[in-house]
Amino acid sequence: MTAPARLTPGTMALLLIPPLLWAGNAVVGRLMQGAIPPITFNFLRWVLAGALLLPLAAWVLRPGSGLWPQRRRFALLGLLGVGLYNALQYMALKTSTPINVTLVASSIPVWMLLLGRVLYGVPVTRRAAVGAVLSLAGVAVVLARGDLAQLGALRLVAGDGWMLLAALTWAWYSWLLVRPPEGGYPARIKADWAAFLMAQITFGLGWSGLMTAGEWLTLPPAAAGHLQWGWPLIAALVYVAIGPSLLAYRSWGIGVARVGPTVAGFFNNLTPLFAALMSATLLGELPQLYHGVGFVLIVGGIFVTTRRS
Repeated sequence: MTAPARLTPGTMALLLIPPLLWAGNAVVGRLMQGAIPPITFNFLRWVLAGALLLPLAAWVLRPGSGLWPQRRRFALLGLLGVGLYNALQYMALKTSTPINVTLVASSIPVWMLLLGRVLYGVPVTRRAAVGAVLSLAGVAVVLARGDLAQLGALRLVAGDGWMLLAALTWAWYSWLLVRPPEGGYPARIKADWAAFLMAQITFGLGWSGLMTAGEWLTLPPAAAGHLQWGWPLIAALVYVAIGPSLLAYRSWGIGVARVGPTVAGFFNNLTPLFAALMSATLLGELPQLYHGVGFVLIVGGIFVTTRRS
């Protein structure tokens, strides 16, 4: 196996793009609350992203591409990565802030650790256990809004609960990527980032479409017509379809290939920092001291978990 390359300025720039765009995704999701229902927003995001990918990856839909024999696994990837994760995040942003949401999302490596033990029997080392405790303590600080005395009677706002579920969803999705089905993913699809994403979007749009239909059936009559088409919504959809969906995915894939997932993972933890700066500028939601404490604990825990002896 080839060793990861040195972290060059060019690779650093590539790895800075995804957390910046993902932070923007959280802020835009917050800005669009009231303009469009969250699950509908996620569905339209991936419709547009899929349309933009068609010129690059339409071949993956053909019968002989290798997609259809693996349809069950790609359907599950599409459910978790396309249908659920961002829909849950947009739902979380109805009652939670971009800072809170991205901080809770930063705990995903810990949930990966726990799911790996439960679902795949991957042992948890002592160091990993210490790191998990630190990171979960950081999540607890954020959810308790810094008042640790209230943890015993902690009442999560709905958004916090949705984001915890989203983090678990992404952790499972990540394990499915590194634990492919027997025989692996089709080599031609796996080697082409656009094809691999298109394969997931193909099934994810089906799941997301069903969830969107359910959302509109359960909306109160007063909200059913509350979809505010205009330039702000169009610009938001273009941004989330191109930036967090396509550019971030491509940049992240190149960066991880160059330096490995461990080093790249630390760049992912810049997302809450970027979200805090954007929230303060665009939303007037200033970060609090407990956000900083939670950030330090979460990142510290992941550092302890992934640091080599």
